[in-house]
Amino acid sequence: MAEVTGELRGLHEQLKDRLGRRGLLRAAAGAGALTAAASLAGQGRASAAPSKGPRVSYPGQILQPGKGPVHGRHYLRADAEEVRWGYVPSRGSKPVLRMRSGETLTVDTLSHEGLLEDQGRDPLAYFRSQGVPGDRVLHDAVAVARDYARTARNFDVDGPHVVIGPVAVEGAEPGDVLKVEPLSLLPRVPYGVISSRHGKGALARRADGGAPDGITAAEVMPPPESDGRASGDPESYGNVSVFTPVERGPQGAQAVLPLGRKGKVRFPLAPHMGMMGVAFAEAGSETDPLLNSVPPTLGGGNIDIRHLGEDSAFYLPVFAEGALFYMGDPHLAMGNGEAALTALEGSLRATFRLTVCKPGSGDAPSVAYRYPFGETKDTWIPVGLSDPDGSASGNLGDLDVAMRRAVVNALDFLQDDLGMDRATAYAYLSAAADFEVSQVVDRTTGVHGMISKSHFGH
Repeated sequence: MAEVTGELRGLHEQLKDRLGRRGLLRAAAGAGALTAAASLAGQGRASAAPSKGPRVSYPGQILQPGKGPVHGRHYLRADAEEVRWGYVPSRGSKPVLRMRSGETLTVDTLSHEGLLEDQGRDPLAYFRSQGVPGDRVLHDAVAVARDYARTARNFDVDGPHVVIGPVAVEGAEPGDVLKVEPLSLLPRVPYGVISSRHGKGALARRADGGAPDGITAAEVMPPPESDGRASGDPESYGNVSVFTPVERGPQGAQAVLPLGRKGKVRFPLAPHMGMMGVAFAEAGSETDPLLNSVPPTLGGGNIDIRHLGEDSAFYLPVFAEGALFYMGDPHLAMGNGEAALTALEGSLRATFRLTVCKPGSGDAPSVAYRYPFGETKDTWIPVGLSDPDGSASGNLGDLDVAMRRAVVNALDFLQDDLGMDRATAYAYLSAAADFEVSQVVDRTTGVHGMISKSHFGH
């Protein structure tokens, strides 16, 4: 292993301790309630004070493939021959790796920003134009942009994401749950990109050229007069990408954006994976619309929930033998809603523990056997999607539908797992739980609930 800085060495020692601990959720024997397990930091049950999240260190080195700390038992690189660009695996896809339940996996995930066709499909040139030295551009990013040939790329149709996997987990069968625990999320480079593209985002121009309901044409972003999509050349589309450097700060690494001529806006990093999923759809080809990487589904995928960072768990219903786990879309930070289209996109070296949960074991929330479900040390996170079948019959982006499903899933959890009367649970959600917009930009929109464990004595 390459030499590691003091900050990374300290994180490595913390992770060795974490990798031997149990998950975040266990069922109480003989009772209808779930108890919050000890935190991964060994501080006992979740307290009333919410956690502030991990302090994210400035990258001590550029994490080129095979260089620097690898915390998992297994290691996957983003090889141009194996990744899927814009599409996720189907139920019949061949695994790139097989591992046992409970083992750990480290993945060099790649951000798509800087690789895409509207940015020139040349990350070395793109990032150099932003002042990044060539030796600080990831080698695998350059290779994927240059050598990817698995499928023909169509910028206007394909998803943007560089998808890694699938990984088969022994013992996973349809009807099970795959528990995904992100154990470490290390920024591979000290920069990222935030992009806004014509026809996409919260303020996007409609396909007919008009403004969406609630705003005027003058309020559309990016401005309609800069829309060059008619040219057919992605580099002339007028899309906006904001290069965002990362600097050291007193509370950890922070992203920096300009404020006027001389000022700066700084905000902390909060790394998480935008995409964590299992194979959901049957498909006849690798570019079947059902496999497009943009809309999330019942198999997870591009779920874009910012709370699913280190020390969290994401529970996914299994639809294929081995579960066929995949990941991508690494984020350095994201606000709820992801309004402009993207998060602060930036490549991460991510380590996961993957565990199979069998029906009746009490190892996963009951809702998770039919719908994605999240959890942190302090919070249970029921999820709602506007169209959980993806693009099977077109994508429905109605936040009201996503909200209703998140509330129903929250009620089912409170009633079936915590033993709460359903009418009382409905009242509780209205008075004491928060529902947040996950994202409004992935064709299928998302809402997630935030149920505090401290309210239940944990």
